[in-house]
Order: sequence, then structure tokens, then C-alpha cells
Amino acid sequence: MCPDKRSRNDVFTTDKPKILVVNDDAASLLALTSLLDQWADETGYTVLSARSGQDALRQVLLHDFAVIILDVNMPGMDGFETAEAIHQRARSADIPIIFVTAFLADEIDRLKAYQRGAADFLFTPVIPQILHAKVSVFVALANKNEQLRRQTEDLSQRTLELTATNERLMREIEDRQAAERTSHAKDEFLAMLGHELRNPLSAISSAAALIDMPGAGLETASRARQIIGRQSQHLSRIVDDLLDLSRAMSGKILLARRPVDMASLVGACLDTFRATGRTSGYRIDVDLAPNWVDGDPTRLEQIATNLIDNALKYTPAGGSIDIRIGAEDDEVLLTVSDTGVGIGPELLPHVFDVFVQGSISLDRAQGGLGIGLSLVRRLVELHGGSVSATSAGGGAGSCFTIRLPRAEPAEASAPAASVSETACAKPAVLLIEDNEDGREMMATMLDVYGYPVLQSADGLDGVQQALTQLPKVALVDIGLPGIDGYEVARRLRANPETRAMRLIALTGYGLAEDQRRVLEAGFDMHLVKPVDIAQLLGALGEPAPLRAAAG
Repeated sequence: MCPDKRSRNDVFTTDKPKILVVNDDAASLLALTSLLDQWADETGYTVLSARSGQDALRQVLLHDFAVIILDVNMPGMDGFETAEAIHQRARSADIPIIFVTAFLADEIDRLKAYQRGAADFLFTPVIPQILHAKVSVFVALANKNEQLRRQTEDLSQRTLELTATNERLMREIEDRQAAERTSHAKDEFLAMLGHELRNPLSAISSAAALIDMPGAGLETASRARQIIGRQSQHLSRIVDDLLDLSRAMSGKILLARRPVDMASLVGACLDTFRATGRTSGYRIDVDLAPNWVDGDPTRLEQIATNLIDNALKYTPAGGSIDIRIGAEDDEVLLTVSDTGVGIGPELLPHVFDVFVQGSISLDRAQGGLGIGLSLVRRLVELHGGSVSATSAGGGAGSCFTIRLPRAEPAEASAPAASVSETACAKPAVLLIEDNEDGREMMATMLDVYGYPVLQSADGLDGVQQALTQLPKVALVDIGLPGIDGYEVARRLRANPETRAMRLIALTGYGLAEDQRRVLEAGFDMHLVKPVDIAQLLGALGEPAPLRAAAG
């Protein structure tokens, strides 16, 4: 091993300090080492020797010493030169040196010796008691220094351990505080969810009771039915938002991408808001330049609808809302700005966070769960885009900007063939649903639109009716007694008589995995409950019915 890389504590590798005796005279060297060896065990040290200055320097490179007893008068390199060389080296600069001289040094020699780093003098002939006393002092000092060094190391190690423990405790405290904040936010969110669910349920219950009252007139019953329809849609939106947010956060939303003109899509969203009267009382400024993206139209509509709904919800009547579609470099920008209540600086960094928004929402008077913006961010990120929010503070309005990668416009497709005025009679529909109320309501709606309806309450009976009645379409609930909807589809597809029947699955589950299982079982389409009548008629191949705006 290279001498310079040895341990700094080599002097103590034997647990004893080392003493180096340097003298060119063999007899003098033997006498000094013999004297020192007599007290070695008692005082606790080890004695090494050197015959020249060069030999002493080699020893210093190999070991650390508690003290060096150095003869002044040596040929070649004398004691003063040796001492100077020893103390020029950083690792040995602090080793105390006791000079041994055969003559009574005058004051000039003493000064020269101290300048070379002398700690003390011994004069020949050396008096053993004096030698013992001087060496014992330096050995004791070396032992004390080693003790202090070890205590310092122990203290440093203890300090490191305490620091690490303190950092761990601080992390645990921060984690616990974060968990408590999250738990508190979730508790508030769940409390808010209960409030948001009870409101429409209460309205539906009251409206249903009102219809059954003996004194309720036609106008009252009509208004009650409108309330039931409107609040049912509100409940459906709450459930859809919760499920979509869960799917988006877990990466289970699969995008059905195709070229989409954002201007047309946002314009259609605005038409829906206008048809329901949501935009009345607001100044709506629209600038929709045609710009195309590669995306899922349904999810892009959710993004636009949530942003517009957010602006309407938090802008007082008489306020202004600006909706613009434009382009910047390779991105399409959707900007929705308003003159509403604005966003405070403490909330602005968190408006897209899950749960946080629910606990520090801008204004609870308008209702809602406060998860719409979280869903917007997840859906935008799934499309490879980004969303940002800006606001000058409370009462200063806000602005939300969506950025999506630009795409090439879709090629114009040939116009669809027109439907004949003398279309055939509507096909018979087999409805297999075990929930009696749900089955009755859906059968009634289909009957109103002219569809002959067959009904079944379980899977086995449904298969039997399909084989005997041979309807054109079967609406099949997945969770059925007897055999489930998947098995119903498999059996109907396996029979030549019913193999070509159109099969539409009805389920309360809308994850990508559920859709995959439905299609693998043989269904043609997957509808998630509650099924809107327009969506159902579209699945049956009929244009959606025209509706009056909700009152």
C-alpha cells in the first residue's frame, strides 16, 4: 500500500502510541531504545528506531508518532534538517520533536532548534528519569488526543444518526399531515357528494309524489315530469363525472380517435346550452375558427362542456363569456374566459387537483362536485395536450386555455343516402331486464315510439323468447338471474336462428374492460345505464327525437 494512503491513525493500530528514536551512533541508539523499552509496558508505548535522517523520513511515511527523539549531530542530514523535512509534510507537521545534543547548546542553537519545530531538549549523557518524564508527557498527550479524536468521531456519528432520525421524523410528520389533509379533503368531498345526490333525489321524490296527488292538474303534472327528467339527467352527469375521473386517473379510458373540427364541436356544445336556456342572461362572444385535432369527439365534448359550464356557473347573470378557437404554431387553442367571481391566488395553483377543489371551491351556491376541472386536465393530457388557468383574483374573472396538437382536416366523405319516406315497420325488440321498474319504463318508451316490445326478466327465459319469437333486436342487461348477459349473447350467437340478431348490452359498468368483455361475448353495442332515449333510438337506427327546452 502507498504510504500516503495509509490510515491517519497508524500510530494507534497496536492500540499504543509509537516513539521514534533517531541517532547515527549505534551505541547511543541502543542505549536510548533500551532505556525506553524498560518503561514501554508501564507507560504504554512502542519504540521504533532509525540510523539517519533519511531513514527517519521513511519511518514517518509509514507511521504516525507520539514523539520523535532526534539526535542533532548526524552526518549527511543533521537533526535540524531532518526536523524541518518532517514538519514540512502536512501529515507529520504536528509531531513533537525532542532534540538530543552532546554539548551544551547556546542560545543561538536553541533558537535554531525551536525554529525547526523542537518541542524540548535532552543533553548527553541522558538522565533516565528526565527521559522517562519527558516521554511520558508526550505519550499521555497522544493518548488524550486519541481519546478526544474518538469522542469527536463518536459525537459526529451520533450527530449524523440524530440528524437522520430527525429528518425521518420530519418526513413522517409531513406525510402524516399530508395524509390528514387528504383525508379531510376526501371527507369534505364525500359530504358534498351526499349533498349533491340528495338535492336531485329530493326533487325527483317530491315531483313523483306531486304527480300522484288527486288535485294535481295537467300543467302541474307536466312541470313535475320536467323536473324529474332534468334532475335525473343531473344525477347521471354526477355519476358519469365520478366514473370518468376514476377511469382517467387509472388510465382506463381508451380514446376513439378521429379527425375532429374543434370549431364545429364547440359550436354544437354551445347550441345545447342555448337550447336548454343556460346562456340566457349572458353576453356570449364567440370566435370559432376551423381547426382540426386528432381526438375522441365524446371526450373533447366533455372538455368543452365542462369549461363552458364552469364559466356559466361562476359568472353572475349579465356577465360576459368569451369562447375562442385559434391556432398557435402546431397547437389548437380553446380559450374560455369570463367576468365571473375569479380565482383567488391561494386556490389558483390547485384548481385542477382532485378533492382539493371540492374543499375550497369558489362558490358552492351553484352546486356541483368541483371535479370537472380535474377531469378536464386528465382528458386533455390523454390527448397529448395541456390546460392552464389564469385569474387576477376574486371578482376579476378567469380564463382557461386548452392546447391540443394540431391535425390535418378530415377528407370530405360522400353524403349518406336518404332514408325512404316509406320505411318498413319498426322491428320487434326483446327487452331482457330483471329490474321490473326499469324494464317497464324502457318498454313504455319504446312503445311510445312505435316499437313492438317483448319482455323477459331472466337470462334463460330471454334466450327462449329470442328463439321462439325471433325479434330483430335484443336489449340485454348484463346482470341477470339464471345466466348473465354475456352467456345470453354467446348462446344467441351460437344458434343459426338468432346469429344475425342485433344485440345491445345494457349495463351500469362503463370501463374499457367492461366494453371489451361485452364485444367479446358477441354484442354489437354497449350502452351504459341510465340510457338516454335519444341514445337508445340512435342505437336502434333511428334519428333522435326533437325535444323542447327544459323549463
